[in-house]
Amino acid sequence: MNQFVPAEVVTPAVLIDVDILDRNIERMAASTLKRGLRLRPHVKTHKTLEIAAKQLAAGAVGLTVATIGEAEVFADGGATDIFIAYPLWVEASHAERLRKLASKCSLAVGVDSAESASQLGTQLGADAPDTNVLIEVDSGHHRSGVLPGEVVDVAKAAAAAGLTVAGVFTFPGHSYKPGMPTGAASNENEALGAAATALAEAGFEVRIISGGSTPTALIDSETVATELRPGVYVFGDAQQLELERCSWEDIALTVAATVVSRHEASGGNVRRVVVDAGSKILGSDRPDWATGYGRLPEFPEARITALSEHHATVVWPESEQLPELGQRLRVIPNHVCLTMNLVDEVFAVQAGAVADTWKVAARGRNN
Repeated sequence: MNQFVPAEVVTPAVLIDVDILDRNIERMAASTLKRGLRLRPHVKTHKTLEIAAKQLAAGAVGLTVATIGEAEVFADGGATDIFIAYPLWVEASHAERLRKLASKCSLAVGVDSAESASQLGTQLGADAPDTNVLIEVDSGHHRSGVLPGEVVDVAKAAAAAGLTVAGVFTFPGHSYKPGMPTGAASNENEALGAAATALAEAGFEVRIISGGSTPTALIDSETVATELRPGVYVFGDAQQLELERCSWEDIALTVAATVVSRHEASGGNVRRVVVDAGSKILGSDRPDWATGYGRLPEFPEARITALSEHHATVVWPESEQLPELGQRLRVIPNHVCLTMNLVDEVFAVQAGAVADTWKVAARGRNN
């Protein structure tokens, strides 16, 4: 049973199946190209220069990041077009970093209020025109973003501050629930359309209409968007699996783990094993609709019912033989973005063997 994990890997460790990764990248690139959309993948998912290079080589027009720190890593790695898809509040130290970034690449940042736009322009001063801004629209996730009817006020503040208003963006995060992806895609299209129309009617040139999430990105429906920003699609994870937005064969990232404790059913206890991959490598996300804290690709009926920092408790199905102590298993994390921010390096695997080791270059670059 140990053939699931290369012998040279010490657990717990992150494994990436390069062939599946490449297939996922090519499928998304082909889908967006077919629909006449630009692809700007969100690299906060993987945080690695090697995977970003694969995405750009497959046709991505640029990269999306969540923080200035992530932008710095990928700009230093050669990326020439970066969007910080976050409503930044910019202080003097941030502004100096943004100036340096704008000298290395085409840079866009998010804003979602007149106040943050004015603050950004004030801090950048004479360099403000070098930075494009996209106004974030709330399309139903109800996190950050303004309503479509409020974008003009933000755009006017940005323009008055000397910034270049390039368009609008949204994140349909409510697509991360069962039965919601199609409806969220429709909400996204409606909100982006209304916001873009309002800007155009106010005299602004709308060059970019940016949307997309992994649950919605492959839905081939009418859209006003000009570009999509999915991230998780490169790996897949247990959430996408249970949302039926990917298949078992699409899972490129797993965590290698070793059975350190086993218990046959007795005295009211369930059959279970404990593996050495806890929340410090799997992350602790568990939506209320998820069936556990992760899945095991070779044992689909097993469920991770509890996590500690270095323990994962796996309830084992009666139909399967209980693993032995020392047996090595693979675990699919619920939310793969957390896993990549918890490790320094990952193993790129091909044909069952480690082909390379990749540094998680933007790990911890959270500001």
